[in-house]
Amino acid sequence: MRKFRFIAGLSLALAASPYLSAQRQQKLPTHFAGWSGQPSPMWVETEAAPDYLDLWKETGRAPGEFCEYSSGGAKIQVNLQKYHDPSSAYEMYTALIRPEMHPSTLNRTSAVDGDRLFALVGSSILEVRPAPVISTADLVTLVNAVGAHADQTPLPPIRTYLPRGFSDGTQRYARGPAAFRNAIAALKRDEFANLASEAGFDMNAEAMLAQYREGKEEAVLLLLDYPTPQLAEQHLRHLEQAISPAAKQAGTSIERKASLLSIVLKPSSAVYGDSLRRAVNYETEVTWNEPHQTVTDPPLINRLIVIILATILFMVAAVVLGAAFGGVRVLTKMLFPGKVFDRPEQMDVLQLGLSSKRIDSRDFY
Repeated sequence: MRKFRFIAGLSLALAASPYLSAQRQQKLPTHFAGWSGQPSPMWVETEAAPDYLDLWKETGRAPGEFCEYSSGGAKIQVNLQKYHDPSSAYEMYTALIRPEMHPSTLNRTSAVDGDRLFALVGSSILEVRPAPVISTADLVTLVNAVGAHADQTPLPPIRTYLPRGFSDGTQRYARGPAAFRNAIAALKRDEFANLASEAGFDMNAEAMLAQYREGKEEAVLLLLDYPTPQLAEQHLRHLEQAISPAAKQAGTSIERKASLLSIVLKPSSAVYGDSLRRAVNYETEVTWNEPHQTVTDPPLINRLIVIILATILFMVAAVVLGAAFGGVRVLTKMLFPGKVFDRPEQMDVLQLGLSSKRIDSRDFY
């Protein structure tokens, strides 16, 4: 009977462990700013899900959270999609936004249209619909509640290299071939989809794309950032061969600056393409981090005084030590003649034998 109870208890514990684990990792609050709901782990598919299957695999999407909140007679649906890290979430966020969406006042990485709102929060994407039902203040409260448990790792710096003036909703970030091909298709540059295999994403390359329009001028700027300038130079050669002659004739060109490649895809004019490349916010700087200290030389008078005193001290020490050495030797010879110093049996004198008299060493002392 006891064995049966133990097995039953163990089975219940194992069955409840996924639920308890989900509860510990839960990020959506049960209440915020007058809204109440009950979050539950659930995979919520977005529209056009088949288009994102490869991208979900590349970004490491995991089952997220879903909740329906109500406040009075208003109801909203909140979906929290979780990814491998903030860079992966940003990769997916740029794939979700569209040019018809408008930047939100919520934070720098949020966009809203007539029905949906997307907000990047750490390694997750928060989706709220219908967006007009909830006020901005309540949205801020919700984002802050989710952000309290979010990964604070900074977003990839390559996004700051893009020049200002790109069309909102066209910026795309990619660190894998699936995201790159998705971005190329969204920007209507399908003839450059083959660059995904030559960009070097297996070498930790990162890509950033955006579309620019200025009057009649139009172009898509592609930035590729590599860990080292050597890798950038190596992939520059591969990319040059992968670009078709027709695209090169249309004005597509590549330029390297340190570890960053800038490619203007089919600009409306070569002048406009060059102006975009010159506006890239990327500067190289080499620093030598060597430990150092500030040394202040003492005044000349102080140094001369130190030198004179050191010389006098050295002369006094030499006289004292010399007198002590000589005095001890003389005193020893006076008190103990021939017993300590200059003992005859230890004195050897070289003799040439010019006389028959043998020289006695004691005659010298």
